[in-house]
Amino acid sequence: MHRTRPTLENVALYAGVSRATVSRVVNGSPKVAEDSREAVLRAIRELGYVPNQAARSLVTQRTDSFALVLSEEAGRVFSDDQFFPGIVRGVSQELEEADKQLVLMMARSAAGRERIERFALARHVDGVIMASLHGTDPLPARLARMGIPVVCNERLLGPRSLPYVGVDNEGGAAAAVRHLLDSGRTRIATVAGPRDMVAGIDRLAGYRTEMEAAELPRYVAVGDFTRESGARAMRELLADRPDLDAVFAASDLMAMGALHALRQAGRRVPDDVAVVGFDDIEPARYTEPPLTTVRQPIAHLGRVLARQLLRLAGGEEVEPAVVLPTELVVRESA
Repeated sequence: MHRTRPTLENVALYAGVSRATVSRVVNGSPKVAEDSREAVLRAIRELGYVPNQAARSLVTQRTDSFALVLSEEAGRVFSDDQFFPGIVRGVSQELEEADKQLVLMMARSAAGRERIERFALARHVDGVIMASLHGTDPLPARLARMGIPVVCNERLLGPRSLPYVGVDNEGGAAAAVRHLLDSGRTRIATVAGPRDMVAGIDRLAGYRTEMEAAELPRYVAVGDFTRESGARAMRELLADRPDLDAVFAASDLMAMGALHALRQAGRRVPDDVAVVGFDDIEPARYTEPPLTTVRQPIAHLGRVLARQLLRLAGGEEVEPAVVLPTELVVRESA
């Protein structure tokens, strides 16, 4: 049975507010009480309302601006982690060449996600790239239901599917572990990434697959992709298994933290313990010793994300998944 599309009046009735209040929320007006705004946004989500301007042709409603939404705290984004600057650089280069504008936004908190929802609902941008998602973040699906083009960096966790561009996390991790096995290491641990992120989940899966195939025990400590968590996890692993002879860290920053912890413990790298990271950020070449790592094409990833979003916003159908290859870069740490 065909379902009638919800109207502005339906939303107003559902939310218990006037039609004018709904119109102000949809158009991004700040002159709305917070409780009324929340009631309207909730009604929009639950009814599946799509504003008229979202349903019209983008030819007449185009802003030529696109949002890159990072689901991280600003302090993390602007730290020494070169993943985020690389993504921003790639996205901005692609948009600039298309004569489009980049809007950078953070969405780590519920308040931040609601702010972005209001911003996008008011059609201040023509589309959204979602990156560094944690868990079953509801924001991408909400934006898509509002008729806003959305492309994600990595697949969504949960039942909803949206177009995404990612890298071969599992294959890259497996290549790192095979390299360690081929060099004769048998007591190989991993510093895994967050278990609520696709990169953390898939890189751990690659490690486990290779260790199971080699019929060797697995030693896992979990970090959050930061240098500090890598050092902490490495100390935990050494306390549990002081005879470890190798570690695969699911990010270069965690690998750098592991190198620091190993140095403090008097372990030589790679003589006593070999270390492999993941990312190939620029500082990986200048660690002591230089870090063997899995290279992911960070800036290119940003470009492809922007390219897919431009196509989607232009009315094209895009591939549901684009997975970019990774490459093992052998240096002196393993």
